[in-house]
Amino acid sequence: MPDQKIIKGQQIVNDDWTVLRLEEGQEAATVEVAEGKVIVPLKVWQAQKDALAARPDIGVWLQSDERPEELKGELDKFGVIAVNFPKFTDGRGYSIAYNLRMRLGYQGELRAIGDVLRDQLFQMKRTGFDAYAPRPDRSIEDALKGLTVFSETYQASVDDRLPLFRRHPRVAGVREHKDIGSGI
Repeated sequence: MPDQKIIKGQQIVNDDWTVLRLEEGQEAATVEVAEGKVIVPLKVWQAQKDALAARPDIGVWLQSDERPEELKGELDKFGVIAVNFPKFTDGRGYSIAYNLRMRLGYQGELRAIGDVLRDQLFQMKRTGFDAYAPRPDRSIEDALKGLTVFSETYQASVDDRLPLFRRHPRVAGVREHKDIGSGI
């Protein structure tokens, strides 16, 4: 799909990957994986690992009810890992992204796919996503603005490991409080 666009980093770019979704009646073990850059469902990867492992152009995507630990020890095989958001109200994908980055140490492209909306992008970035495939019925230019909607965050996360009270400069001559949130 040469004209399909995604947000990568903070830019709109052409998407050179195809996401394989199983149709009703297709089996993970027998579905044909086309040549070229393809992001396959976790079940397809697990069923066809021997054939797919030799390909440098394979990515994998996780459904929101699948565990990223299933890929432990194999993360370096993928140029991209995607996490599907079946509904924008399903927040399990944020935990998957956080665990891939912080607990499993994944360093490659981490892409949000599915029901991805502008309002989610800022938090997705905070939990480790660096690429986003917004819903096709929404403006990708508008979605891009979602990455810069806030200038400061309070909590620590993947993008900033220190909470705000630890990043806040202390003023000389001002007495330190025992309250860890004072001065914010």
